[in-house]
Amino acid sequence: MNHLKKVAFVTFTLCQLTLFAQGTYQLAVLKYNGGGDYYANPTSLPNLIQFCNQQLGTNISKDVPFVEAGSSDIFQYPLVHMTGHGNVVFSSAEAENLRNYLLSGGFLHIDDNYGMDPFIRKELKKIFPNSPLIELPFDHPIFHQKYNFNGLPKIHEHDDKRPQAFGIIENGRLVCLYTYETDLGDGWEDQKVHNDPQDKRQQALQMGANIIMYAFMK
Repeated sequence: MNHLKKVAFVTFTLCQLTLFAQGTYQLAVLKYNGGGDYYANPTSLPNLIQFCNQQLGTNISKDVPFVEAGSSDIFQYPLVHMTGHGNVVFSSAEAENLRNYLLSGGFLHIDDNYGMDPFIRKELKKIFPNSPLIELPFDHPIFHQKYNFNGLPKIHEHDDKRPQAFGIIENGRLVCLYTYETDLGDGWEDQKVHNDPQDKRQQALQMGANIIMYAFMK
């Protein structure tokens, strides 16, 4: 680990300790290149944060900034959320920055908003070329935090495929969660955006709360 990487790691670790000591957190949305709409679902994360603050007793800021994949600012956030419908491209420098972030304790949740799948799978190989995405079994702890699920809930039909949760595990730790064919983010959005039934929105919010709880407690 070179000097800059060591500085980033120490900064991130101290940042985490400060946040946990104060009981305050801030999440971010990943801004990436390639033309995909990284800014999709603008009400998703604020709604999920509100739900977590109410149901889990967290104290997460409702201010959700965008953070660029190659920015050192990413080390300020214990969890970064990524979504979109289309193309994703990480440069080699961005891939290295994301790898350092994840190896130093960060957590990346990628939620396919429909259409991202063929692009994100290729780009994840730049970050961890020797660590494939593996499907998480239904007994994985992420499905059994405050709320119990037998795998991911199905929020939007899209191609009528079963919802799947994939992960990248490094040094025995789940560092990246990729949720596919579920569209949790749509379920987190304001009800008027997609007119999802209340039970679907509740399932999406509960699964999202499990993800945040797992990422913070791991």
